[in-house]
This record gives sequence, C-alpha cells and structure tokens, in this order.
Amino acid sequence: MHKRRTISLDLRERILGAYDGGEGTREDVARRFRVSLGMVKKLLAQRRHTGSIAQRHHLAGRKPQIVPGHQRQMRALLGQKPDLTLKELRHALELDCSLQAIHVVLGKMGLTYKKRLSARPSRTDRTSRGRGGTGAAAKAGSTRRGSSSSMSRARRRT
Repeated sequence: MHKRRTISLDLRERILGAYDGGEGTREDVARRFRVSLGMVKKLLAQRRHTGSIAQRHHLAGRKPQIVPGHQRQMRALLGQKPDLTLKELRHALELDCSLQAIHVVLGKMGLTYKKRLSARPSRTDRTSRGRGGTGAAAKAGSTRRGSSSSMSRARRRT
C-alpha cells in the first residue's frame, strides 16, 4: 500500500497547466508528474466544482452534529433552567446525537454538568456501617501476631 502524501500547490498548478496546455492526456500528465491518474482527475473535478485547487484536508472527517449555534442555545437554556438533564437538553435542541456527545460539548464549553440535589443533605448517620471500625484499630485483630493473611499455618506434627 502506498503512503499518501499531499501534493504542493505548486505541483497542482503545474499538473493542471500541462493538461490545460494540451501537453498530453490525463494519463500522460499523471505519468510525467509521477502522480496517480486519480489525482489528476480529482484536481480537474475540484477545480470544476469549487474553482480552487487548494488542499481540502480541513474539510475531511466527520462533521460535528453540535455546532456553535447549538452551543449558544445550550448556554441560554442552562442559564434559564440550570438543572436540565442531558436528555432534556437533547430534546429541547432537537438533536439526534448521543447523551455523551452533549456531555463532551458541555465540558469543552467549560460548563460542568453535575446533577445536584436541591434538598439539603441528611443529618442522619450512614445507612449501613461496616463490620469493624476504621483504620488500623479495626485491622489489628483481623490477623494473628507474627503472621499475615498471605502466610499459611505451619503443619502440626502428629
């Protein structure tokens, strides 16, 4: 498989100049400049459709579904009602994207999104307690002195 390289604007201009000057067929021009026939065809089509032969890498790839207009709407909606869920935001903006996509965009916008309970935290104790206390005091009685959980007991002679 060949490694694809972007050809310079200068080479693009020379390729099209040679073709336009009648210096051969598309195949001849491709051979002369050591590019593929497909490259010559693509340059001709690009010039015909856009009027430009410049590189178009910035136009390649997947297009974002959430555009700056959506981001402005998100900021406005969250300003009015800060406790909107991601699902509610998606519905309000009529977006057809994942909730994760909205979450990522909010992060890039510098908006943290964390549902917070509107009620004050309970003053009661934890609902379930562990078996022992916490820290070294609880662990002290869990193993015998001089041994660890990774050590096996010595066999008794009988």
